[in-house]
Amino acid sequence: MAETPEGSPIWADATFPDMEAAKRFYGDVLGWSFGESSPEFGNYTQAYADGKAVAAVAPPMPGQEAAPAAWCLYLASSDASATADKVRDSGGRVLMEPMQVGDFGTMVLAADPGGAVFGIWQPDTHKGFEAQAVPGAFCWAEVFTRAPEKSDAFFPRLFPYKVREMEDDAIDFAVYNLGEDTVLGRMKMTDDFPPEVPSYVNVYFTVSDCDAAVAKATERGAVLRFGPMSSPFGRFAALSDPQGAAFSVIDVDTTEGEMPSLHDAG
Repeated sequence: MAETPEGSPIWADATFPDMEAAKRFYGDVLGWSFGESSPEFGNYTQAYADGKAVAAVAPPMPGQEAAPAAWCLYLASSDASATADKVRDSGGRVLMEPMQVGDFGTMVLAADPGGAVFGIWQPDTHKGFEAQAVPGAFCWAEVFTRAPEKSDAFFPRLFPYKVREMEDDAIDFAVYNLGEDTVLGRMKMTDDFPPEVPSYVNVYFTVSDCDAAVAKATERGAVLRFGPMSSPFGRFAALSDPQGAAFSVIDVDTTEGEMPSLHDAG
């Protein structure tokens, strides 16, 4: 597998109070199968789509049992400690200091100045996603924030992003580019979002049929937050899973092109 460019999305995982319920839900909705839990790593459990590692689920860390269920996107770094220093120097917060995870790699948890939580992953034997933009796999993510100007200044100080504002009077949306590749979006949260909803990073998983996936998800206790809606990049919808973790689904065949401005509401 080719080395993931600095700042590219490299992995996604989520913590759930009820792991077995999470496995049943995502197994049904995204077609995931699951590997063996790793007790030595807090029962961290990888998820697979068609035999390829695409994400992981885990119970909350000790002392974090009250934390809400949430997805976390990890961005690639060749030096997690140096990137953590940049987080601090750029007005963000390091929530978990660089931690070596066996021989898999080194992780950091951080928050941007607006409070959006994300991860940093310096790969060793675990290179990250084994598949993207195929059914069941990650394909896109957006930073949802009430402080867009802070995010747009912060992330390019960590990674070699070029920020490009999208011209749309209805929304405040930007994309973060690595060279010619668009790797991340940034959406300003509007009044459509309840004030108690914090800034967050929204991950998109690919499905073969958005409407069918939404029907499965809501039948199994998910809450539909937005959509389904058609866009130039596929039909998509935003959901909260039964344990409250936000995610989106989109039925694209490929997302090799840009995916800016998917929607105009939360």
